Amino acid sequence: MPCHNQQVNSISSGQEHPMKQVRFANSTSNNSVPGVLSNNDPSHVTVQSVNNQENLGPQLKLLPLNDQIRELQTIIRDKTTSRGDFVFSADRLIRLVVEEGLNQLPYSECTVTTPTGYKYEGVKFERGNCGVSIMRSGEAMEQGLRDCCRSIRIGKILIQSDEETQKAKVYYAKFPPDVYRRKVLLMYPILSTGNTVIEAVRVLIEHGVQPRHIILLSLFSTPHGAKSIIQEFPEITILTTEVHPVAPTHFGQRYFGTD
Repeated sequence: MPCHNQQVNSISSGQEHPMKQVRFANSTSNNSVPGVLSNNDPSHVTVQSVNNQENLGPQLKLLPLNDQIRELQTIIRDKTTSRGDFVFSADRLIRLVVEEGLNQLPYSECTVTTPTGYKYEGVKFERGNCGVSIMRSGEAMEQGLRDCCRSIRIGKILIQSDEETQKAKVYYAKFPPDVYRRKVLLMYPILSTGNTVIEAVRVLIEHGVQPRHIILLSLFSTPHGAKSIIQEFPEITILTTEVHPVAPTHFGQRYFGTD
């Protein structure tokens, strides 16, 4: 499965090893800024809180913040953005999230022979991964995943609010038959309340998937949405670009032109 991605390293206390910039949402700092490189040394990073009100822990991982990501976030949130620019920017941000999400998947070392006959020590991703999109907005992320992993299998799940109870209800679910043996990249761009994702994870668990094998790929999340999911499933991993009290809930309508 050909995949091209960049490395994201988890930050563990008491370990001495090179680490790239990564942000975790936690309550260990009063600063609401991303992790920054210290002493101009690219191999070390100071991790600071992006949300000092909620202790969300290391299971919530945020992409390294830079001007490119900030601009994409701004374009997506801007109500004057044309649909063409919206889709273009959303696809770029989705690709970045997918690339980092792939970095969380297991790999093994391998040796290949170059055209000149030399041996090269590299890595290859292990088989047994799949994607699952939560319809409909999650389908916007499918192409980004296929662009990185051409042969990856993608399942779908449709969850909507019941008109009477307003609770999330599963209307459709189709997964690879051996989904219980796979690592799952669960795709849903906007985490608002977290209820839809919680219901989707429950369905995956019913099909034998372990929460620790689920990586949730999202573009934007509210503190409440992320906290609700992590409290319900402490072993799940959430990867997003921003935790903010106001999420762009218009995403699906703008992306698919139904607004």
